[in-house]
Amino acid sequence: MSSGGRGSPTVVTNSHTIDVPGGRLYYEVRGSGPLLLVVGSPMGAAPFARLADALADDHTVVTLDPRGISASRLDDPGEDTTVDQRADDLVAILDDLGTESADVFGSSGGAVTGLSLVARYPGQVRTLVAHEPPLLELLPDAAERRAGIDDIVDTFHREGLGAAFGKFMAGFAAAGEENAPPPPPPGPPSEQDLADGARFLGHDMRATTRYLPDVAAVTAAPTRMVVAVGAESAGQPAHLGAVALAERLGTAAVEFPGGHGEFLGRPAEFADALRKALAG
Repeated sequence: MSSGGRGSPTVVTNSHTIDVPGGRLYYEVRGSGPLLLVVGSPMGAAPFARLADALADDHTVVTLDPRGISASRLDDPGEDTTVDQRADDLVAILDDLGTESADVFGSSGGAVTGLSLVARYPGQVRTLVAHEPPLLELLPDAAERRAGIDDIVDTFHREGLGAAFGKFMAGFAAAGEENAPPPPPPGPPSEQDLADGARFLGHDMRATTRYLPDVAAVTAAPTRMVVAVGAESAGQPAHLGAVALAERLGTAAVEFPGGHGEFLGRPAEFADALRKALAG
């Protein structure tokens, strides 16, 4: 058990592990109130900790390490992960908590996971806030972007993590330097950071960016859908993917503070925007 948080009182975090097909999942629970799953991919529980603390006054917040990331281990570390597997893992967490439904905030690849969850398990998601899902297959230049992802993955296998991650970041900054994602924390990356980056590039990124949402199933589900974009990320692939999704769902994208990863730098402001989106 660990503690931390915004102001007082201290936010207490309870850690859990559960067995799932092909591995073991790690997740954390903090706060009280309506259940909210906060989901990323490849980002695990730790980067969302400050956002979760900011929400814990009025929500029971669940964060997790997706399969193969950080403390969530796979029986076969060389196995590729599918989006549907990640959605199944969320259902396993709900089952472990003894609840049938929750609100879900998914950011980036976590928003893609949330779309699979809604399509495959109607009724288990009350509201999905899908923040900048990188749905490249919905874009008019999907073939070109698919080739770019293949080049990043091939570069990873041929030249290693550094060269591939450089290409990945360049792709996200394609709209201009002012719209680039936030830089990594100062100092050298940890061994776990390197392992998670390798996992993402080698086994997760293709499946995430090639996911085609089942728009008919999502529309038919009782889930209230909110598609969110960053106020400062216009032109980036994930922002464009979110706008394309909103168009297909017949709704307008809701603007959240900052860029793609703004919950890292301004968690309290981001939490307020998320509360507003959940309230409808």
